[in-house]
Amino acid sequence: MRKKWVGSLLAAGAMLAFPASAFADEAASNTQLQAGLNSVFVFLAALLVFFMQAGFALLEAGSVRMKNAGHVAGKQMLTFGIAIISFWALGFGLAFGNGNSFFGLEGFFLSGDNVTASFDAFAAFDVPTTIMFLFHLSFAAVSLAIACGGLAERAKLSVYIIFGILFSIVIYPIVAHWVWGGGWLGALGMQDFAGSTVVHLTGATAALVATVMLKPRLGKYNKDGKPNSIPGHNQVYSVLGVLIIWIGWFGFNPGSTISALMDGFFGFVALNTNIAAAAGALAALLISWAVLGKADIPSMLNGVLAAFVAITGACAFVEPWAAVVIGAVAGTIAFFSAQWFERKGVDDPIYAFSVHGVAGMWGAVSTGIFAAPRLVEITGVGQAGLVYGGGFTQLGVQLLGLVGTFIFVLIISAIILYLIKMTTGLRVTEEEELMGLDLSEHGTYGYPEQMKMASESGAKGSAL
Repeated sequence: MRKKWVGSLLAAGAMLAFPASAFADEAASNTQLQAGLNSVFVFLAALLVFFMQAGFALLEAGSVRMKNAGHVAGKQMLTFGIAIISFWALGFGLAFGNGNSFFGLEGFFLSGDNVTASFDAFAAFDVPTTIMFLFHLSFAAVSLAIACGGLAERAKLSVYIIFGILFSIVIYPIVAHWVWGGGWLGALGMQDFAGSTVVHLTGATAALVATVMLKPRLGKYNKDGKPNSIPGHNQVYSVLGVLIIWIGWFGFNPGSTISALMDGFFGFVALNTNIAAAAGALAALLISWAVLGKADIPSMLNGVLAAFVAITGACAFVEPWAAVVIGAVAGTIAFFSAQWFERKGVDDPIYAFSVHGVAGMWGAVSTGIFAAPRLVEITGVGQAGLVYGGGFTQLGVQLLGLVGTFIFVLIISAIILYLIKMTTGLRVTEEEELMGLDLSEHGTYGYPEQMKMASESGAKGSAL
C-alpha cells in the first residue's frame, strides 16, 4: 500500500514537472521564432533599399544629357561599392559602435568578435549585428548617392572615389551616431525615424557644397545670368527610376521598425509613407501647372521624392492626415526652392538640395509640429508636437538637430572638396565637358550608335 502511495506521488510530480519543461521549451521556441521573423524582415527591407540604387541610376541617367548618361549610371555602381567597403571598414563602427556622444569607438572592420559584440545602439533589438549592418549600410549608400548627385555632368571620376570614401567614413557615420547610435541628438530625443535628417539632409548638404564649388555647367547661364533649360535626355527612365524608388522606400520606412511584429506597426508606417508620396506628386504637378502653364513631369517626380524625404523622419510619429499635409507641403516647397536656386545661379542638375535638403528640413520640423502623443508613446522617442499641446520643446530639438547637421556637413564637405580641388582638381576640362563624360572618362558612349550618328551629322553640317 505504501509503495502504491509513493508511486502515485512520483507520478504526480512527473506530470507537474513535464508541463513546466514543455512551457519553457515553447517559450524558447517562440523567442527564436520571433528573432528569426524579425531578422528576415530586416534583411528583406535592406534588399529593398539596396534596390533603390537601380532607381537612382535610372532617375539620374534620365535627368542628364545623352552624352553623360552612361557615366552617371555607371558611377551609381561605383559609389555603391565605395559605400560598402568604407562603411564595413570604419563607418559602421563610428556610427553604431559604443563610444561617446559624438562617435563610436569600436566595431571597425566588422568580423570576428565584432560580429557577436554587444552594441548598445542595438540592445533593444533581437536582430543579428550582421543584418543590422546590411540595413544601415543601405542607408549610407543612399545618402552617398544623393551627395554625388551634385557632381553630375562636370566632375572628374576621381572626385567620386575620393569624396565617396571620406563621406562614408567621416561625414555620414558621425551624423548617424548623433541621432541613432547613442549620440547627443538621440539623448535629447530627436525624432528622425528613418532619416529625413540623417540620410537625406546629410547627403543633400554635401551635394549643395559640391554644386557651388564646381560652378554651373557650360551653357547653363547667359551673360546676363538668365538660366537656360538643359533637359534630361529620357523622361521615361526618370519615371521608371522614381517608381523603383517608391517601391524601395517600403524598405526604408517600414523596415526601420526592425520588427515584423509589434501588432503590425510597420503597416501603419507604410500607410503614412504611401499617402504622403501621393500627396507630394499631386501637389507638385498642380503647382507646376499653375506656375509654368504646363503640367511638368520632372516637377511631379521631384514632388514624389520630396514627400518621401519629408515623411521619412515623421512616418512613425504622425497620424495619416498629417502625413498627407507633410507630403503636399514637401512637394510644393521642392518646386519653389528648385526654381529659386536656379535663379540664384546654383546649377543642381538633379535638384538634390531642393528635393532631399529642403524637404529633409521640413521633415525634421514637421514632427515637432505634428507628432501625436499615442505614437510618441509607442516609439518611446521625444515628445508630442505643437498641435497636440506639446509646446515648443520637441520643435526646438528638431531645429537644433537639423541646424547642427547642416553646419557640420557643410563645413566638413567644403574642407574635403577644397583639398581635392587643390590637389587633383574637381572639374573636367571644357573640352571634356563638351565631349561628354561618357567618352572623356570611359572611352565609349552610353548610346554609341545614337552619338555616332549625331557626330556624323554634325561633321556633314560643318562641311556644308
